[in-house]
Amino acid sequence: MSGADPAVRRLVVVRHGRTAWNHESRIQGQQDVGLDEVGRAQAAAAAPYLAAYGPTRLVTSDLARARETAAYVAEHAGLEAEPDPRLREAMLGVREAMTHEEYARVAPEEFAQFRAGNWDAVPGGEGLAAMRDRMVAALGEVLGATAAGETSVAVSHGGAIKVATTALLGWPHEAALGLRALRNCQWLVLEQAGDGRSPVLAAYGVTPISSSDRL
Repeated sequence: MSGADPAVRRLVVVRHGRTAWNHESRIQGQQDVGLDEVGRAQAAAAAPYLAAYGPTRLVTSDLARARETAAYVAEHAGLEAEPDPRLREAMLGVREAMTHEEYARVAPEEFAQFRAGNWDAVPGGEGLAAMRDRMVAALGEVLGATAAGETSVAVSHGGAIKVATTALLGWPHEAALGLRALRNCQWLVLEQAGDGRSPVLAAYGVTPISSSDRL
């Protein structure tokens, strides 16, 4: 994509396309749910815009909804997607496969904490710290291995992306509450100068409609 700074490395992080479970407000966590028809259309629409960044590397969560989204990007970018299980969504224990309505009915106080971002309240869940650590490690490695002037793309999941982004930027963990999770097939852009300074958030919530060759 034109306008890229040759002294800056860039990481574009994309949320997967919609699934039937997204549409039903059903908690997916690490359940291996594929894209629905809308999700495939979203991925197909986003892929050429993501390819326009000129990525040299493409990594993805190994869950089906992310891998299927990445396949559209791979086709347009001429890349092979590299699966990394560290890019999975948080594992949400016994609440996976429940709808939000069911969760709120069974455990209303716990559901309120979950909705407020306290995923540590979920019985048998992975916990925020563990999820944050693996996501930051995976995305940090990709960004660090991206050469100055080049771009990498990573496909992951809404909650995991939001939490990892604030950590990568060096913001307090509570700052994740101030970010709306990316919607399906939206993306963000992190840029890092070659001198190793912390990355900066160059764009957030980008869609094919809002994308620009100046991003």
